[in-house]
Parts: sequence; structure tokens; C-alpha cells
Amino acid sequence: MENYTIEDLNQAAMQIILHAGDCRKVLNDALNAVYEDDMAGAEKKLKIAKAEITEAHRLQTAMIQGTIMDENQPTSLLFTHAQDTLMTINSELLLVKHMIKLYKKLEDKING
Repeated sequence: MENYTIEDLNQAAMQIILHAGDCRKVLNDALNAVYEDDMAGAEKKLKIAKAEITEAHRLQTAMIQGTIMDENQPTSLLFTHAQDTLMTINSELLLVKHMIKLYKKLEDKING
């Protein structure tokens, strides 16, 4: 997207927040699956979470690329909030992935 309006930016920001929020919800579902010893379910949820955060990141990138061609493109506090939300939940995704790996490793040691 080369040029965008403030309305376009705010709409993209809301979509970023929604996809990132969906990622967070699915990550919680993945952890609940681990608690219930459903590792296959947890892995499935991780894939869904990754798809959600990837879409949020794609939307963010599209907006940022518009600034490459025109540094005077509008920005908003909502878009800044969306970026913050995206990065926070991306960190949560990485942590949950490591937590699940750690759980598997501990389970293997206990059962092995």
C-alpha cells in the first residue's frame, strides 16, 4: 500500500489488534491443552496462533511500507498501540512455544 489515509491506518490498526488478540486467546487455549495433557491439541493451537500473529504482522508491514515512499504519511496513537500490542503478543507466542518445549522435555525425563 503506497498511500493511505488516516482512516485506512486506523482500520489496519484495529485489524492488527484483533488478530493479535485472537493469537493471545489461542495461546491460552494451547496452554490449557497442555494442562489437560493434550499435546497434539496444543501444537494445533500454536499453528493457529502463529497464523494470527503473521496476519497482524503482514498488516503492520503494509502500513509501514507506505512510509518508504512518502515520509509524510499519517500516523496515529491507535496505530502505535496496535504495534505495541502486536509485539507484546508476539513475545507471548515465543514464550508459550518455549514453555511447551520445556514441558515436553520434562515429561520425557520423568517418563523416560
